[in-house]
Amino acid sequence: MQPQCIWELGAKLGEGPFWHAAEAALYLVDIKGQRLHRCAEDGSARQSWDMPAETGFALPMADGGLVCGLPGKLLRFSPETGEFTPLLQLETDIPGNRLNDGYVDSQGALWFGSMDNGESAPTGSLYRLSIDGTLQQKDSGIIITNGPCHSPDGRTFYHTDTLAKVVYAYDAAPDGCLSNKREFVRTAEPGHPDGSVVDAEGCVWVAMFGGARVDRYSPQGEVIDTIAFPCPNVTKVAFGGADLRTVFATTAWKGMPDEARAAHPLAGGVFSFRVETPGQQQHKYKGNL
Repeated sequence: MQPQCIWELGAKLGEGPFWHAAEAALYLVDIKGQRLHRCAEDGSARQSWDMPAETGFALPMADGGLVCGLPGKLLRFSPETGEFTPLLQLETDIPGNRLNDGYVDSQGALWFGSMDNGESAPTGSLYRLSIDGTLQQKDSGIIITNGPCHSPDGRTFYHTDTLAKVVYAYDAAPDGCLSNKREFVRTAEPGHPDGSVVDAEGCVWVAMFGGARVDRYSPQGEVIDTIAFPCPNVTKVAFGGADLRTVFATTAWKGMPDEARAAHPLAGGVFSFRVETPGQQQHKYKGNL
């Protein structure tokens, strides 16, 4: 499980990778660079688009295009035409917030978080956007929200409070109700837990920003694998390829002084490595906004 850099992208804050099976392509965003990127499994066939603002996530929609999370709003973006279509506004009363990590569950609902862009005020919330367009706040009082994801049976939901260095678990119901919030893991030094994803065995993969690694936790919360990276800020992983056994990882150079960037020239690159346990299928948002 030695990560290889497939695209020396140099993203300031690479994030939100997802595998689009129908296109056999990887998508990701550079939040601070305000860009969306796409490439093939080996890093070839590269394409990039300018985004109108910092974009925390871009995820596939069942009726075409990508649902994108920008500060205070959701937009639909069509990579084919380059068009943006407004979908929903939120948090218009919190101008210092932006949207961060997102995820689509097996029901086709969209989960995502907001956060203080200054990374100091607990103004972030966790949201669920249902298929019928109902937006519900599921948790709040968080500075940096991250890592929404479900166990394979859908009965456990995970969400990360990055600055508290805690991944929480909740009991999850089919209708999206969450209960019994509890500490799943309190991550070890160095670094902060960033994006998370769950594989087919129910193990939780947590990217460690500032930790130069990705940790794989058992469903009981014990570290069972650690994958070292050649740069410190690993932001999120995603499973892809035809067998869902290629793991892609985004990284960032945000917060690194010049000497650290010089010492880690691959910071901000896109990486991949192969694993034995596949990931879960990437779902599409089924809402009709």
